[in-house]
Amino acid sequence: MSEPSSLQPKGSPRPIGEVASSLGLMKEDLVFYGDDKAKVRLDTIEKRRRGHGRLILVSAMTPTPAGEGKTTTTIGLAQGLARIGESVCCALREPSLGPIFGVKGGATGGGLAQLVPAEDINLHFTGDLHAITSAHNLLAAAMDNRIYWGNPLRLDPRTIRYRRALDMNDRALRNVVIGLGGRTQGVPRESGFDITAASEVMAILALCEGREDLIARLGRMFVGLTYEGDQVTAGAIGVSGAMGLLLKHAIRPNLVQTCEGVPAFVHAGPFANIAHGCNSILATRMAVSFADWAITEAGFGFDLGAEKFFDIKCQYGKLCPSLVVLVATCRALKMHGGVKKSSLAASDPGAVERGLPNLEKHLENIRKFGLPAVVCLNRFAGDTGEEMAVVLERCEALGVPAAIGDGFERGGEGMTDLAGKVVASAADCKAPFRPLYDWNWPVDTKILTIAREIYGAEHISFQPQARKDLKTIEKFGYTGLPVCIAKTQNSLSDDPDLLGRPKDFIVTVREIQIASGAGFLIPITGDILRMPGLPADPAANHMNIDKWGTITGL
Repeated sequence: MSEPSSLQPKGSPRPIGEVASSLGLMKEDLVFYGDDKAKVRLDTIEKRRRGHGRLILVSAMTPTPAGEGKTTTTIGLAQGLARIGESVCCALREPSLGPIFGVKGGATGGGLAQLVPAEDINLHFTGDLHAITSAHNLLAAAMDNRIYWGNPLRLDPRTIRYRRALDMNDRALRNVVIGLGGRTQGVPRESGFDITAASEVMAILALCEGREDLIARLGRMFVGLTYEGDQVTAGAIGVSGAMGLLLKHAIRPNLVQTCEGVPAFVHAGPFANIAHGCNSILATRMAVSFADWAITEAGFGFDLGAEKFFDIKCQYGKLCPSLVVLVATCRALKMHGGVKKSSLAASDPGAVERGLPNLEKHLENIRKFGLPAVVCLNRFAGDTGEEMAVVLERCEALGVPAAIGDGFERGGEGMTDLAGKVVASAADCKAPFRPLYDWNWPVDTKILTIAREIYGAEHISFQPQARKDLKTIEKFGYTGLPVCIAKTQNSLSDDPDLLGRPKDFIVTVREIQIASGAGFLIPITGDILRMPGLPADPAANHMNIDKWGTITGL
C-alpha cells in the first residue's frame, strides 16, 4: 500500500456516540449504524433542544468545470468556527450515486475538510436513497397495475407524467416504452426514468415535518388525469401508506462528523438544477436546535439552490437564515472571463477581473433577500497572489467582507479568518430575510420574477405545453404553490454556453410539472433533463477495491 497523502485526515474519527454527546444527544436518541454513523430519532428536538442557533447558508457563483468547492468550504467553515471556540454543526445533503460514478467522483468535501466515513457516505450510507427509489417505484408499479386490472380510476395513460426513478446516470432510460410483450405483461405506454434526486418523493422527504406529514404529502402527489379530465392523485392509487413504510427509517436524519470531529447531519439529496437542492428541514432544525451555529449549503450557484432555499425551504420550514457565504475561485472566474479549462494553470489576473461580473450578480441577488454576504475565495494550489488580490480588492470596493479559504489543505486552521468574518457579519444582521415573491402571485409572474431578478433575463417564452400546463394548474387550484425552476447550472441563463453575466436573453419554459406532494411547481427550462448521462470517461472507470477492502479512485 502507498503512503498516505499529506492531505488525508490524521487520526481516527470519534465514536459517533461521543459526537452526539457534544450536541446534548443521548444514546437513546440514536439508532446506531456501526461506530461511526447513526440515525437520530425524530422526537429528539422536543426532548433535547438547547436553543436556536444562527443559520448560515453557503452558496456559490455560477459553477464551472474548474470547480468551486462549496461542500469543502461548508465543512471547512464549520471546522474554522470550532477552532475559534464556537458551538457548531453542519447540515448537508446526501450524495447521489449518479454524479459519484459520473463526473464528481465523491460529494463529501475534500482534503482536510471532508465528512467521515467518506466512503460510506458516498456509497450506500444508511440506505436512504435506495428507500426513496423503492418508494417512488412502488407508486409507479401500483399505478400501472391499476390500469392493467380494468383501470377503475379511468386514468388516461397519455396524461401520466409520473415516471420511474433510478439513482444512477443512465441516458438510455430517459424515454422508454413499457408494457410490451402481450396482454399479460401490462398496458403499453410511453414512460421513462428520472434520477432519484429529481424524484418528488425525495423532495417530500426533504420538506416534510414528520411521518404524518410525509404520508399526507405522498397521498397528494399528482400523477395524471382521467379520461374525463379530472385529476388523479397518489392517494387514489392506494399505496401512500406503504410508501411511507418504506421510508420508515429514511425519514430520520443521519449523524456523522467532519474529519476534525465537528457534528454533521446529512440527510436527503435533491439536485438544485432539477429539484430544490437542499438537505431536509428535519436535519436543519436539528442543527439549529443543538448548536449555536448551523452551517448548511444549497446546490450549484445562488441562482438555483439558494433561491429555492429561501423561497421554498425557509418558507415551509419557518427558518430564518442570518447570512450567506458566497464561494468563488480564481479558476472559475477565469473561465467566466473567457479562459478555457486547459489554460487555467497560467496566471491571468485580467481574466479573473473579466469574470467578476458573474460574482457581482450573485452578490446583488443576495441583497434582494435582505441578507449580508461574506465572500470565501476558495484557494486552489495554482492560484497566484495577483489573481487573489483582484478578487479581494473588488470585494473591498463593494463593501463585502472577504477571506481566503484554505480548508482543503489546512482544515479548520485555514478557515478561521472566514469564521471570524462570518461571526462579525452575522452579528450585524438586524432584520430577517425577505422572500423574493409572494406565493399568491400568478404562476407566470412568479416565474418571470425569478428569471428577471435572479437570472437577469429579459423575458419568458412559454411553449405550448407550458401554456397548457398553466391552465391545468389553475383548474385544480395549484396556483398558490411556489415555483422550483429546473435550469442548467452552468449559466445564469437557460443556455449552458452563456458564461459570465449574460444580458438580454429569453428563458424558454417547455412545460410545468405539478409536484403537489412536495408543494411546488416545476417549470422545465431550456434543454434541462431530469436524468443525467455519464461522460465519455466516467469516474467509475477509475475506481476499484482490492482484496483487503481498500478503495481507490473515490
